[in-house]
Amino acid sequence: MTTTAVEFDQVHKAYGEVRAVDGLSLALYPGETVALLGPNGAGKSTTLDLLLGLRNPDSGSVRLFGGGPREAIVAGRVGAMLQSGGLMDEVTVAELVRLACDLHPRPYRPSDVLARAGITQLADRKVDKLSGGQAQRVRFALATAGDSDLIVLDEPTTGMDVTTRQGFWATMREQADQGRTVLFATHYLEEADAIADRVLVLHRGRLLADGTAAEIKAKAGVRRISFDLEAPVDETALRALPFLTTLTVSGATVRIQSTDADATVHALYGLGVYPRNIEVAGLGLEQAFVAITEAEEARTS
Repeated sequence: MTTTAVEFDQVHKAYGEVRAVDGLSLALYPGETVALLGPNGAGKSTTLDLLLGLRNPDSGSVRLFGGGPREAIVAGRVGAMLQSGGLMDEVTVAELVRLACDLHPRPYRPSDVLARAGITQLADRKVDKLSGGQAQRVRFALATAGDSDLIVLDEPTTGMDVTTRQGFWATMREQADQGRTVLFATHYLEEADAIADRVLVLHRGRLLADGTAAEIKAKAGVRRISFDLEAPVDETALRALPFLTTLTVSGATVRIQSTDADATVHALYGLGVYPRNIEVAGLGLEQAFVAITEAEEARTS
């Protein structure tokens, strides 16, 4: 793919002494579903603000479809669902969605927008009478009121129940299948694992990892080992196992993380214990995310 939807080139943004974005370079392409991950203070919100033209970089450039962010937004090429900012009070859901459609350069029919967001039954309800999950679905409707090429979502499923979340992501997958780029920031790492074609991990404004969920898990370089012991557990001996990074004992069940699972298991048998139900597996995305960010914290502290 040669055409980029989003391009950051050595972007810096600071607030006083705090480097919110520190030399960030990345490119997103049409049809990708991309998860943006990072601990609090990693720079996710500032990155989205820069992408949407809500803030200007101190240096470097941000390009959307080859031009500036505001140019793309004015042309209707970007739809955004942000946590910040409220919804208009004293209007109905239908009135608000109709307004969003009227303002979009390439609008959809309001009835289609309501149906896609699953809020047709809320059309006559006042916006200030919505629950948190219902308000999120209205924000999604506003973000998809027209034929945009890039959809930006900040914690989109906060407050949604499981069924609504599943329907939401099915709709987002349809958007990506139609060639749109979907970028979402989330704290629900299981969503990133299940939904994203690509995962970006930010830490202190820098890009730590960029790849598929499987590649991010492999990058952590750690595997999980779990087993049961019949004899009393000698935690001191277990903590001396080579390549051990974490150890958790719950009754007779032992859970270990190791940077060399083969060597750790070999040494485990060398202790003269007899592990049962032993399992060795890669980390989940959440565990890999924690391992990568903790390793970076240790490196820079």
